[in-house]
This record gives sequence, C-alpha cells and structure tokens, in this order.
Amino acid sequence: MTSRERFRETMRYGTPDRVPYFEEGLRDDVLAQWHEQGLPEDADLAAMFHTDRRERMPVNIEPVPPMEGPLTTRADFEELRRRLDPDDPKRLPDDWLTRVAAWRSRDHVLELQLHRGFFLSMGVRGWQTFEPVVYLLHDDPRLVHDILNLYGDFGARLAERILREVEVDCAIFSEPIGGNDRPLLSSETYGRFVLSSYRPILDAVRRRGVETLVYVTYANARPLLPSVVRAGFDCLWACEVNVEAMDYLALRRRFGRDLRLIGGIDLDTLLQGKEAIRREMERIVPPLLAQGGYVPLADGRVRANVPFENYCYYRELLEELTSRVK
Repeated sequence: MTSRERFRETMRYGTPDRVPYFEEGLRDDVLAQWHEQGLPEDADLAAMFHTDRRERMPVNIEPVPPMEGPLTTRADFEELRRRLDPDDPKRLPDDWLTRVAAWRSRDHVLELQLHRGFFLSMGVRGWQTFEPVVYLLHDDPRLVHDILNLYGDFGARLAERILREVEVDCAIFSEPIGGNDRPLLSSETYGRFVLSSYRPILDAVRRRGVETLVYVTYANARPLLPSVVRAGFDCLWACEVNVEAMDYLALRRRFGRDLRLIGGIDLDTLLQGKEAIRREMERIVPPLLAQGGYVPLADGRVRANVPFENYCYYRELLEELTSRVK
C-alpha cells in the first residue's frame, strides 16, 4: 500500500497492510543534540525508521496583511473583512498549478488546514490580548459572532476554491483551546460561538468528498469533545495533553468508532527510560490498533531533552507492537 492508501484505509476502519507511521516533527535543535549523542551527521531518520510521508498544503489562512492585536471593535471587523479575501492570489503558492498537477498523482497523505481556532483567529497572542477577547464574549457577543462567522464563510469559500482542483485526504482544524485542567471556554460558550461558525467549512469539505475531519487540540479539551463530535469532526489529534483527562483508551470507550484517533502516546514517557516507554506503549497501542481507526504517535513534537537512545527505542517498539496486529 502507498502511504495515502494506508492512511485512508485506517481512517475507514479497514484492513491496511500496516498502521501508518508519522514523524512527530523533529526540529534542528533536537537533531543537533542527537548528533552529540552519536547520531551521524549524514543520518537519514526516514531511512532508519519506516515513515509515511504526509504533506500540509502551503495555504495562507491568515488575514492578508496580518492584523495587529486582538479584534475587539467593529472597526477591527471591517478591516478583517477586507483582509480575508479567499480569492487573493497570496493565499496560494506561486507554483500552485505545478503542485496541483503533482498532487493528482501523489502516493502520500495531503492535509488541508482551514482554521486556526478561536483564540488565534481573535488575535490572542498572550495574556494581554487574552483578557479583552474573553470580556468581549460578554460585552459584545454579536461582534464575536460576526468575526467568527466571517472566518467561517472565508474558510468555506477557500475550501471550495482549492477542492475544485485537488482532492485532499483530511481537513485540519487547529484549536489551542485547553488549559492544563480544563478548556478556556465552557462547553456552552464554545458551542454557541465557535462550533456554530465552523459549520460552513465542514459542509463545504464534506460536499467535496473529504472523508476525515481532524480536530487538533492541546492540553485538556475533554469537556468539549461531545459537542465537537456532534458538530461533525470524526478524528482527534490531541497534543501535549493532560494524560488523565485525554487518555485515548477512555476516549475510545466514550466515543467508539465515531472518533478516530491520532497520537495518544505520552511524550513525557520518552524521558523516563525503556521500561516506562514499553509500559505506556503496551497499555495504549495494541488495544487501539485492534479496534482500528488509530494512528499511534507521540502526542507532540519531540523536544531536545529526549535522548536519542529513547527515541530509537520508541520507534523500534512501535514497529514491534504494530506488527503483531494484522
């Protein structure tokens, strides 16, 4: 099977030749640290470990040019409207037609990100910009609705424009919405303001045949997931999570086959040595693989404090555990 076929078959609860192996995202500082620990300078990790290639479309979904500061006034909304043109040529790379021709015969997974989530869309970049946006939910809810609905209409039109030309394997919504102990918005507020604004985009990608709608989130977003699934998302990719709240075995028991899963292996375990790595991976990976609809992966980008020896053990154990499931 190709990487693309393997991913699609997994997301359909089918019978792939093996589970997809995704790379977590290795930054240069991680590789530099590993070179000091014995990784050869010319080493190719993709050759050392089986890896299924995936590519995210280089599509610009931000205002053009970018907005400065949080969006808190009607004037901000009017300016945002001018800067969210889905037909702006700057949304797509200069070699778009060449890329489209290549993508039509690809054998790898192609992702399309269509939303950056509530806080980034509202211009939140830290505590000073967080506070006025949260107050705005109470003080001027109509303005918040208008801003989010504008993003929803923009995302839907951009999706239609792209998906007329090329088929993708999944649509990505990034939602950094969770704190360590709970989401930063209540389930009721999140559903009323945010999920409702996603509807045009979700409808557009479904019309164009996109089968897998991936909800990428962070920390503890557990209380939001029932409404997220009801809204139409069918795959969760939870990163840097609160393990107790976002345990994938518990989530599978709660949502069953309605929610496919990517990730689930606690990244912090890779700091603890081989025994801890094996214990955690044997707890998570085999039962989820047996149920299907699961891509096993560490739940975040590998950091420089993860020893190269531990990373190798994790990848080797991943192949050992997944080879048992046919």
